[in-house]
Amino acid sequence: MKKNVRDERINTGTYVEAVSGQKLDQTHPYYSGRTTNRARQRAESEMDRAMAPSGDTVANVHSGTDSTNKTLLKSDALYTYILDTTVFPREHECMRDLRLITDRHPKGFMQSSSDEAQLLGMLIKMAGAKKTIEVGVFTGYSLLATALALPEDGKVLAIDTDRDCYEVGRPFIEKADVAHKVDFRQGTGLERLDELLAEEDGAASYDFAFVDADKPNYVRYHEQLLRLVRIGGTIIYDNTLWGGTVALPASTPMSDLDTRFSAALRDFNAKLAADPRIEVCQLAIADGVTICRRLI
Repeated sequence: MKKNVRDERINTGTYVEAVSGQKLDQTHPYYSGRTTNRARQRAESEMDRAMAPSGDTVANVHSGTDSTNKTLLKSDALYTYILDTTVFPREHECMRDLRLITDRHPKGFMQSSSDEAQLLGMLIKMAGAKKTIEVGVFTGYSLLATALALPEDGKVLAIDTDRDCYEVGRPFIEKADVAHKVDFRQGTGLERLDELLAEEDGAASYDFAFVDADKPNYVRYHEQLLRLVRIGGTIIYDNTLWGGTVALPASTPMSDLDTRFSAALRDFNAKLAADPRIEVCQLAIADGVTICRRLI
């Protein structure tokens, strides 16, 4: 298992520095119930995968995943090198603290990886984006990356069904002095995007969108966002390679969730590749990141 030395020291210590000088100890709800022995978790996950040829179902492909190993790279050492050399040294303090807290969450595997968040922030700056959308927030690690990358008068409209998870990250967003850039709206992505389309200045008014939500609805989100994002604007989809399962034979035994999501993403990837309205580039970063640029 790959580990960043600095992060591992923080993870296994008694406290993690949080907002306003507060210390979060091991009794915090996002610390309890999670072992720090990640090497054992990964070994168990690999054992589950090895059982597949005998006919047993493969465990959830993201089991044992957190911010230190959410990658499709086959070299642990190489990924650790990337994180230690170009990602962690430039990671904002509030992003680091939120990432470490989220790693302890029971669903911490849903968090965007730190190298992906770095890419997201750079793309926002390169595009000169000021008005953005994020569908799927979780605890807000990628949301914080977006808010930090936006100019002082920029806005990110953040959509998620779970306000409790968003509240985990909100103190870190406030501590980073970017809360004024965030407009959180609770609800389903499809409903909230329809509301944006109904607004007088909604259509073709956004510069950038990032989607990390329910995968079977990606095709529907795409149609909505092609109307909301301006020509020349950028739409990014997360998890489009789903742990590499999109390339596995259809007969590969997987969990029900992985089977459904993998099939949905294979269909989505094929549709994007054939969509003349966009330029598309798929990257093997994190769990698969697809970048689309609206053409028409």
